[in-house]
Amino acid sequence: MTVIRTIRKVWRSRPTIEGAGVHLKRAFGNQEAPVLDPFLLLDDFRSEDPSKYLPGFPWHPHRGIETITYVLQGDVEHGDSMGNRGDITPGDVQWMTAGSGIRSCLPSISKARSGSPGTDFWRSGGRAASGCPRWRP
Repeated sequence: MTVIRTIRKVWRSRPTIEGAGVHLKRAFGNQEAPVLDPFLLLDDFRSEDPSKYLPGFPWHPHRGIETITYVLQGDVEHGDSMGNRGDITPGDVQWMTAGSGIRSCLPSISKARSGSPGTDFWRSGGRAASGCPRWRP
């Protein structure tokens, strides 16, 4: 049986600067989160100008959330304060469950080529995500 749904709301992404000066487009974030629970944030770090995404994201806290990073082009380094590290390359998806007190770092998107390096999606993991961190390549 086919169910036809209507679109309730359309949001346009807005330019945002995060981390150490990364220019990105935020499809939704804090303002929309109450309506989209458990989804918290959707960012697109696409740019034709590498200076807009090369600065990366210095250490920042995560508590009870899951981050899903999808890389279309280039290389993105990702690490956490527990010593987990990984390189996310074209076509890769990294799913990280951040426990309480865990800090994350994307020191650079240094090897990314022009075009569309990738997207970052955050969702609330609830109580289960506030325990031990997990990385899934």
